[in-house]
Amino acid sequence: MPNVLIVDDDLVNRKLARAILERAGWTTVECENGASALECFQREHFDAVLLDIGLPGMNGREVCQALRQQQRGPLRIVAYTASVLPEEMETLVENGFDDVLQKPVSIGAVEAAFKTA
Repeated sequence: MPNVLIVDDDLVNRKLARAILERAGWTTVECENGASALECFQREHFDAVLLDIGLPGMNGREVCQALRQQQRGPLRIVAYTASVLPEEMETLVENGFDDVLQKPVSIGAVEAAFKTA
């Protein structure tokens, strides 16, 4: 089974993402901030990361850059955020994200974003 790291400081958002992704056949691991996500990423192999942009401490952009520097193979990183303008979505993709989802996420959007991983 493919393995995905879900990084969000909001417990409800993490649980929703986990339910959707596990239903789609993914194994999930959850982290609530960037520092714990980077530690977890060093210990385990992940095929994909669902990464909130508005994290306390290290924001999602910084975490994405760090993950890209540490990745050891193919890795799909999907940003998700409640507040992003269309031009910001382009910037996120240019800065290392493979896709961007807007909160609240739908089952279909999450499944589509991770179908190609």
